[in-house]
Amino acid sequence: MTENRKVLRRLLDQAGRTYASEAGIRLADTPAPLYRLLVLSVLLSTRIRADIAVAASRELAKAGCTTASRASRTTWQQRVDALGRAGYVRYDESTATALGEGAQLLLDEYRGDLRRLRREAGGSVPGIRDLITKTPRLGPVGADIFCREAQQVWPELGPYFDDRAVKGARTLGLPGTAEGLAELVPQNDFARLSAALVRVTLDDDLASSVRSGARHTGSG
Repeated sequence: MTENRKVLRRLLDQAGRTYASEAGIRLADTPAPLYRLLVLSVLLSTRIRADIAVAASRELAKAGCTTASRASRTTWQQRVDALGRAGYVRYDESTATALGEGAQLLLDEYRGDLRRLRREAGGSVPGIRDLITKTPRLGPVGADIFCREAQQVWPELGPYFDDRAVKGARTLGLPGTAEGLAELVPQNDFARLSAALVRVTLDDDLASSVRSGARHTGSG
């Protein structure tokens, strides 16, 4: 087995879980999980720890933010409270406002169904990115997060390894291009690999353990 394959196996074993999966989202090409992924992308794109953003996604779902329609019926205070329970307190009020506005925008433009956005973009990656960034509080970073995860169910997005994922790959001595990384795993593992590489950029201990072959016990 080549060194790259050994590193890749250790990486996926230790950190190969998508952020959607971590947030309890069973991603599928249907409105509810796609909406929850959009919310998660908004939460993760803020300067706050990933584990807090994931916890906030779970709390918002418990509060009723599972589709754009249901989210639009939650109150601003319900959203603030859900974010607060997860410790997402620095940006709780502004994020609660943005999520309410985003849900209404999605209802107005796409009847709450992100698959309509996909069709409007014609399956074009730049087109999807351009349309998705119209979501309040979801800029280029959030668009990258959404596309990295959504490539699991929207294959035309793949291979989607953005600058952060490529940075993680280079840290581990793996190929430093999306095309090179795509050759290492089957298409249905692109999202897992991308998430794992992002975790490498956030966790020096993970990077060291993957390189050395030691077992990493942190959450990433």
